[in-house]
Amino acid sequence: QVQLVESGGGLAQPGGSLRLSCAASGFTFSSYAMGWARQAPGKGLEFVSGIYSDASDTHYADSVKGRFTISRDNAKNTLYLQMNSLKPEDTGLYHCYKARGPYYRDYADILDYDYWGRGTQVTVSS
Repeated sequence: QVQLVESGGGLAQPGGSLRLSCAASGFTFSSYAMGWARQAPGKGLEFVSGIYSDASDTHYADSVKGRFTISRDNAKNTLYLQMNSLKPEDTGLYHCYKARGPYYRDYADILDYDYWGRGTQVTVSS
């Protein structure tokens, strides 16, 4: 069955960096686009980034553009999110999402995804 397991979260200071990983299994990882979304306490789900199956294109929310970088290693069945220049407002539970196909119509539309992991907590605080 499809499994998505996130890791790499933790406590970071403002201005610091974290690298999230998402280990995928149970499907042909290289055939599907992927995304990252976060949920902050008391707020709705926000998709922050997406990447096509072959990494030919990536997309970012304005709130993270220039600070976060999404990437994937199809040989290792792993999705990454490099987060730099972290801000307190980046605090939240980060989930990776599997898209329904090699591309998505809109990286920020949950209807383009069919599985997600339990998440890894990111806390940005001094």
